[in-house]
Amino acid sequence: ATVKVLHNTVLSPLGAARMCQLLLGCTIMALVSHSAGYSATYGTFCMFVWCFCFAVTLLVFTLDITRLHTCMPISWDNFTVAFAMLATLMYITASVVYPVYFLQTDCPDEGCEVQMYRIAVTVCSSVCCFPYGAEVFLTRAKPGAVVGYMATVSGLLKVVQGFVACIIFGALANDSEYNLYIATQYCVVVYSLCFSVTVIVVILTVSGRTSALRFPFDRFVVVYTFFAVVLYLSTALIWPIFSFDKKYGTTTRPEDCLRGDCPWESKLVVAVFTNVNMILYFVDLVYSQRIRFVSSSAV
Repeated sequence: ATVKVLHNTVLSPLGAARMCQLLLGCTIMALVSHSAGYSATYGTFCMFVWCFCFAVTLLVFTLDITRLHTCMPISWDNFTVAFAMLATLMYITASVVYPVYFLQTDCPDEGCEVQMYRIAVTVCSSVCCFPYGAEVFLTRAKPGAVVGYMATVSGLLKVVQGFVACIIFGALANDSEYNLYIATQYCVVVYSLCFSVTVIVVILTVSGRTSALRFPFDRFVVVYTFFAVVLYLSTALIWPIFSFDKKYGTTTRPEDCLRGDCPWESKLVVAVFTNVNMILYFVDLVYSQRIRFVSSSAV
């Protein structure tokens, strides 16, 4: 039994992917701590991503080997695939943010050696996206297989939707001037409402509490996704008008707009990712309807 457990958790493709995650995560943290360094909000975010993903991956790997996860009051498969999807998105973001703010054309004041370490960090972080993506690929729902909700396309999209909402919140907090108009305040309410319900759906699924609800969980998710599409469609129309129309703002980037500290830039980020999330919710809705149609036709 012990040999079988070790084979499934260490020698399997999934085990190999997690060991690559740990190896690369440890390498990144060592490089950053040694010479690459980090600073300001963006650097702190990147370091948080690498430390958080490494810590949770180590916990998952340990619990999987010892089989202690069977004692935890959660749906283990739903938790691991949801975390793998989240870690993939976080690593992709960090792999873009770190070189943008810490790699320069010329050697920094600290010396060319620091530049080489930062290049190594960027490469390792970019490569580490693939093991996490491989875990999502290996644990995703396959035709005919009975899996948890988070392993389906709809479940994985919930993680992506929540992550995109976090990007929107970050841009809103970065001097986006959303409180100037009631219309833009309405958009913030929509973002917050949809994000809250999405997080609740993920938590209920991971905790395995969906069966305890007094209403059909799958129907609730479909109805909520429909309303999320409608709400995001309204924000996709309202936000650009009150941000870039000549009557309320500026259509072009101001000359004094500094990178990372500019309301116009923050508004643009919100507008772009509002449309991204609207598309994600629409795809989620279409997929959910297709699954319901197939399942009802098969009965």
